[in-house]
Amino acid sequence: MRYGRQIELTCLCSMKIAIEGCCHGELDKIYETIGYLEKREGVKVELLLCCGDFQAVRNESDMECMAVPVKYRMMQTFYKYYSGEKTAPVLTIFIGGNHEASNHLQELPYGGWVAPNIYYLGYAGVIRYRGIRIGGLSGIFKFCDYRKGHHEFPPYNPDTLRSVYHIRNIEVFKLKQIQMPIDIFMTHDWPRGIYYYGSTEELLRKKRFLRQEVESNTLGNPAAEELLTHLQPTYWFSAHLHVKFAAVMQHQPKDNAAPRVTKFLSLDKCLPYREFLQIVDVPERPGSSEGLEYDPEWLAILKATNSLQRTTPHPWNPPENNGLHQRWDFRASEADMMQVVEDLSGDLVIPDNFSRTVPPYDPGRPQPQSAPSYIINPQTTELCATLGLTDIYAQVGQGDDERRQGQSSTGGEEEEDEDGNSGGSVDEHSEYPTDTSGLSSSLNPDEITLEDEWIEEEAELKPAAVEDELPQVPMGEFHTPSHMVLPAPKYVSPIHLSTLMNLPPPSHSTPAADRTLYGAAREGPREGLREGGEEDATAARTLKRTSDETGNPGSRGTTPRIKRRNQVIYTAVEDECQD
Repeated sequence: MRYGRQIELTCLCSMKIAIEGCCHGELDKIYETIGYLEKREGVKVELLLCCGDFQAVRNESDMECMAVPVKYRMMQTFYKYYSGEKTAPVLTIFIGGNHEASNHLQELPYGGWVAPNIYYLGYAGVIRYRGIRIGGLSGIFKFCDYRKGHHEFPPYNPDTLRSVYHIRNIEVFKLKQIQMPIDIFMTHDWPRGIYYYGSTEELLRKKRFLRQEVESNTLGNPAAEELLTHLQPTYWFSAHLHVKFAAVMQHQPKDNAAPRVTKFLSLDKCLPYREFLQIVDVPERPGSSEGLEYDPEWLAILKATNSLQRTTPHPWNPPENNGLHQRWDFRASEADMMQVVEDLSGDLVIPDNFSRTVPPYDPGRPQPQSAPSYIINPQTTELCATLGLTDIYAQVGQGDDERRQGQSSTGGEEEEDEDGNSGGSVDEHSEYPTDTSGLSSSLNPDEITLEDEWIEEEAELKPAAVEDELPQVPMGEFHTPSHMVLPAPKYVSPIHLSTLMNLPPPSHSTPAADRTLYGAAREGPREGLREGGEEDATAARTLKRTSDETGNPGSRGTTPRIKRRNQVIYTAVEDECQD
């Protein structure tokens, strides 16, 4: 399977990095697959990057904090790495998606170790490995939660169980202060518009139900689109839509610099016969540290923006150069970065200071009724004390009763109907409310159930009786480690979103927007997306609830439309989306 011409990535000194799409807790299978590829190709993978839905579930109480229907909550294998029963065979870095043990990840808002050799980037983060700058943004975009603070707190109710993993504008604002080049950036959902830079028709052959959103440019994360334009990283990796898709975007040049190119790759989830893993060559920088290092520019930005942190659900906009704010530029100066190095006593190496904060799952002594935990992580405490940062998770936990009112039940205890829809999910908003839901009134009351992401129809998967015997089971298409299949570079001017979405204005030297090539996005409700970016309905596979599928009256098209619940909600005004 190829996406345009093949570009060979060669360098005199490079390292092999494995990219994983959605993990869904399948660490054992992912590491086994890497081992198999290493043996088959005769290479050594130095680093594994996971693009979300990692599911760092330590015990039964963590499962209560994960947005997955109760009957599909499974312990999977992460707990073995948390308990010390197993050790990750390759250094692993991951971001959060929309199916996570949120109480665990909230302990580490600025990132940290979730197990030995497994590092979480936090709500947003930038670190270095062998001189390579790796950044990421956790969660998925929802317009109605974008301007809020990180106010969620366990035990979650049906609303906060989902809003906790929604991206916030403060994290995007921090990332837009970055001036130095980024080598690799990760998001769970795609930057909006990236599908125009690869084989769009090939994507739509695989995911036919995305056509309407692709053609109207309403598919994807608009905040990530602005970050892509601003950061212009060498590589951008994503997941979420459960499909392999490659693209190459040539950016407008910044100032007098040469134009940069971003190589984009999204991968599937970890299942047999799926394209969920890719090995790429990334140039090393000689003389760099062997381990993970803090990034001085990023830490300086965290220090500068610490006072902007919010832990309430009230909408908030970052400061702008509009005459209303004393300061709006939080870029790090050389002196700021030198101060960070001094704060760290000249040692940028991220300390190996993992410690267990809750008892790990014990298969011999299950505790299914255990309550979700709220723990202050000593890693965060140490980093905050060193740099003068605020532990926002601790701040939420110390809040008064009024701020925490209503968060008295977890999503794990809510009632579900026969289709797996939770009774409390009617306020769940559109998966990708970009221009469409930002400008119109469309809301999505759990349009497709979460359980659809977890069910694979038998027609889609071949029999896998020997699934655990990796050499006998093709785990998707793997290209040789020295190659990455990409289309030819393409340039299309991005849409400028500041006036449309109330997003933070582009920082220094972000290219000006040009809407003429895309056109204005159409308003109105959208069809066909699910909470986890799920599979399309092809001729070989029918969606689970075929009785609910409808089409436009008089239309002869074959693209399925999914019947929404509570259609009247789609007439609501935008204000109803606010607290």
